[in-house]
Amino acid sequence: MSKKIAILGSTGSIGVSTLKVVDKLKPSFQVVGLTAYQNVKLLAQQIKIYKPKMAAIMDATLWHDLKDLTRGTSTQLLAGAEGVETVAGESGADMVLTAIVGAAGLKPTLTAIQKGKDIALANKETMVMAGEVVTKAAKKSGSRILPVDSEHCAVFQCLAGAPPLSDIHKVILTASGGPFRNLDKKQFHKITLKQALNHPTWRMGPKITIDSATLMNKGLEVIEAHFLFGVPYKQIDIVIHPESIVHSLVEFIDGSVLAQLGTTDMQIPIQYAMTYPARANSPVNRLDLSQIAQLNFQKPDRKKFLCVDLAYAAGEKGGTYPAVLNAANEVAVGRFLNKEIAFMSIPKIIDKVLAKYRPLTNGNLDGILMADQWARTEAARIVG
Repeated sequence: MSKKIAILGSTGSIGVSTLKVVDKLKPSFQVVGLTAYQNVKLLAQQIKIYKPKMAAIMDATLWHDLKDLTRGTSTQLLAGAEGVETVAGESGADMVLTAIVGAAGLKPTLTAIQKGKDIALANKETMVMAGEVVTKAAKKSGSRILPVDSEHCAVFQCLAGAPPLSDIHKVILTASGGPFRNLDKKQFHKITLKQALNHPTWRMGPKITIDSATLMNKGLEVIEAHFLFGVPYKQIDIVIHPESIVHSLVEFIDGSVLAQLGTTDMQIPIQYAMTYPARANSPVNRLDLSQIAQLNFQKPDRKKFLCVDLAYAAGEKGGTYPAVLNAANEVAVGRFLNKEIAFMSIPKIIDKVLAKYRPLTNGNLDGILMADQWARTEAARIVG
């Protein structure tokens, strides 16, 4: 019997890779739901190929275009944030892969969790913004949260057998270091958008590519790891690993270190989340260490990459601070992508927003969303 899957963010890089995995695993998986933000043409093509029960376009102004492009299909077409949430909760999926970029992924992911769906989580912002809310909801509904980010999938595999937290000495997340790991800090004021979008290892969407260039991506992953695995922040480290072959490591109290290695292909962690606890054959390129010859590791330069310490600080403060961090970062990155601010203004804006923030509510969902909106307003008005 096929497992039914809904893919939120099906036209992005993770969504497209997920559909490649679905194709390889036929007939084990059936696509019952698809959503996209604005890429109506690709979503229409996917609807024609996979014939899902439901599909939604986040930008409601494009619903009529989607309808015109999918004439003759039986898929129920929805629009807006409510439409995406409906796909997440009502499409009949057994598993929901959440690959929506940014804070927009929180509510549909939480909807799927509350319905007891298994979650293949590729939207780290869900855990960053609302880790406590999400984990409590999953415990209540029985939903399994299976990480898709290569780093967290690596930690998940290293922790196979679920050792007690007392056995874990340290979780070590690896980072490629982005395009500027060897650039002198004195040159950071000259960084252009084109340079920042030129990631040396991975091919991703623009927002996450900029996050990788600032190392905020790794900071957000630290917060995500804290909630996914219950490990204190002081026991989560970051190490720069330019080859991106070791995807993360776990050090245990006896000195043993387990690492997960693999080629830089997101189909591997996606497939593992989809088939867990089983594994399936995959046609991706195999890892040949003799061809790689050497693996390098170094500590991140936190004086250059200021976002790392901002993320640790927000995580340690807890409550709604991580939501504020995430929102300020999303706005600052958006402004950089629009060429409104300089690269080094990104951490400056985030820092100013966090310094100004005074929590007025607890960490429930409404409070989180209020903090998110406040931070977006502040980040948009600060001069870069």
